[in-house]
Amino acid sequence: MAGNFEPLKGGGAAVALDEVEISILRSLGVQLLELIGPGQAPAMGEDPLAALFAEGPSEAPTDPALARLLPDAYADPDASGEQDDEQRAASAEFRRYTENDLRARKRDDALALVRTLDSLNVTGEGGAVLKLTPQDSRHWLGALNDLRLTIGTRLEVSEDEESEDLYRLPDGDPRKPMVMAYLWLGALQETLVETLTP
Repeated sequence: MAGNFEPLKGGGAAVALDEVEISILRSLGVQLLELIGPGQAPAMGEDPLAALFAEGPSEAPTDPALARLLPDAYADPDASGEQDDEQRAASAEFRRYTENDLRARKRDDALALVRTLDSLNVTGEGGAVLKLTPQDSRHWLGALNDLRLTIGTRLEVSEDEESEDLYRLPDGDPRKPMVMAYLWLGALQETLVETLTP
């Protein structure tokens, strides 16, 4: 089980991680939580049900990685990337009613990743086997996807160049550690998907 998720009987998945991998995953999870933001808790004395229906922001995030995690709903992918006034208005309206929930789901996924890593008992050999329930597996899948999207955006990776150019970076390239994390997260994500696919 060296670095690949494997299915557990009764559902869920397991992967062997060493101390460095645990530390990297935890650090990335915490950074993802910081990027997504703390969320908006109901004000003291405010009705929690009313808070569920609170309107969110209508403007897209300015950080490119966060904008990738919270994309506009109405954009023409074949166009130059610019929205017309009608698309901009529809995207703003959609964002106002969905972004808070989307952020909360992404926050839950990243928090589940961090908490499951924190619950590991690292052995004297410097590693542990992470065992995920089916629900934790789904959270991990979401968090791994969000981490890859974030790193890919920071690296300005497009799907066309992903497979070839990333493997060819020289060791001295300052992007190399992020590229290695990006590729490793992709392998983890792929094996986790395989465990969840009947």
